[in-house]
Amino acid sequence: MHLKVHGPLEPLGGEALAKLSENINLKGRGGAGFPFHKKLRSVAEAAIKRGVRPVVVVNGSEDEPACRKDTVLINRAPHLILDGALLVAEALGARTLVVGVTRESTQRSMEAALAERGLSNGRRSALKAFVQRNPIRMVTGAAASLIRSIDGGPPIPPGRKVSASQNGVGGAPTLLSNAETFAQLAIAARIGPERYGNTGLYDEPGTVMLTVSGAVARPMVIEVPTGVPLRYVLQLAGAPPVPQGVLTGGYHGKWIDAATVNEAIVSRNSLDAVGGALGAGAILPISQETCPLGESLRVAQWLADESAGQCGPCYLGLPAAARGMEDILNGGGPAALEALKQVAKNVKRRGACSHPDGSAMFLESTIKAFTDDLAAHVLGNGCGRPVEGVLPLFEAGTAPAGITSGTAAEESGSSRQKIFVDWTLCRGHGLCADILPEVFQLGADGFPTVAQAKVPQYAEAKALRAVRRCPALALRIEEDTRAQAPARNLPVLSQGRGRRALGR
Repeated sequence: MHLKVHGPLEPLGGEALAKLSENINLKGRGGAGFPFHKKLRSVAEAAIKRGVRPVVVVNGSEDEPACRKDTVLINRAPHLILDGALLVAEALGARTLVVGVTRESTQRSMEAALAERGLSNGRRSALKAFVQRNPIRMVTGAAASLIRSIDGGPPIPPGRKVSASQNGVGGAPTLLSNAETFAQLAIAARIGPERYGNTGLYDEPGTVMLTVSGAVARPMVIEVPTGVPLRYVLQLAGAPPVPQGVLTGGYHGKWIDAATVNEAIVSRNSLDAVGGALGAGAILPISQETCPLGESLRVAQWLADESAGQCGPCYLGLPAAARGMEDILNGGGPAALEALKQVAKNVKRRGACSHPDGSAMFLESTIKAFTDDLAAHVLGNGCGRPVEGVLPLFEAGTAPAGITSGTAAEESGSSRQKIFVDWTLCRGHGLCADILPEVFQLGADGFPTVAQAKVPQYAEAKALRAVRRCPALALRIEEDTRAQAPARNLPVLSQGRGRRALGR
């Protein structure tokens, strides 16, 4: 049936395939947007230089609640993805093909497609092909995490940045790209660059797949030509006529306001120009009736929980950033805002993977996009609007099996204590940050970046030690009475909408 719909596909040489990718300006559809032809040539050169067979990896891991495009593509058109992957494997002379997934449905679909083609991981197979399934977790979708898991390690970043094109699966040069990227390559190889270029924009031809959710009547995965107005896509999904804002690119993306929505078109360059991001193709509008900072706080807390727990900027910085956002909502004032900005700045370009960078970009975009609401919370008593939970999240508090979250489940209970810094006494000794890094980080001036913070249950003993050892006696601990009742300025989540499922 696949061949009846799409027709036969002839193999292409390596340079011909690279030129095709370059002519259609094919870029990775997983979020980073790296030019495919450069990756293809880099892998080929490395394999020839070292005299080894390269490996081809299809990344179909969708570990973000706001993304479903690759899941839909794998479930409905797995052979189109395999067409592109096998084109690349043939051109490079690869003898191993791996498809990474995170869901049972995508695993079943891809394994059935491999079987239909007679591909397996048997010893006598000319091309060994198999599916690698990992737990659903934000960091498992990273290229380095997928490669590490294929090699038998845990599905988390290795802690050092290594180019897959030079040293990937089993140490061999590896071409790893997103599932949609391979499908687009298969279409272009069939119809040619000229016909492919007749759809969409001149500089970004073709189509893109989008996952539209959030405050919409009809959550959907939709394929559109580049150049389509973003407002038209939102209308198709039943978004509010004038959304308060639209999150573009998912939870590692950027917000754009209602006025900008009318200017934006669906393309990587256009969204970048108006302050948004195409990313992995997630589009999430919110209505005028919800608190944008409260919605963003939920996402920030989820991003912090998704840490692999192996580097400070992620394990310590992202929870601190989430606490900073919560402090703003709880009436922390200008000091809380400045602390959040400082934390977001400190985590960027310092992590073992891109998770801290993407999370910091999301937080900085939130502050920039919703200035009126920010002023209402920082300078007043809040915006007065509830948090409706329209941004989809996986079930809170549960880490998927097979990967640790950095803290044990019993250690993640609600705080009972709050620690305060007395600025009239603090002399910037920095001992508090050494003893209690879960709460305190030092700014560029050597002083703590927060004036007050909740203490996690598992860190209560360390907080007491920090108070006792502070040379200037500038710390104190008080019982956090607000932990037992909702804060006056913190919006309350509406029941029943926090687990909105895509596609319903």
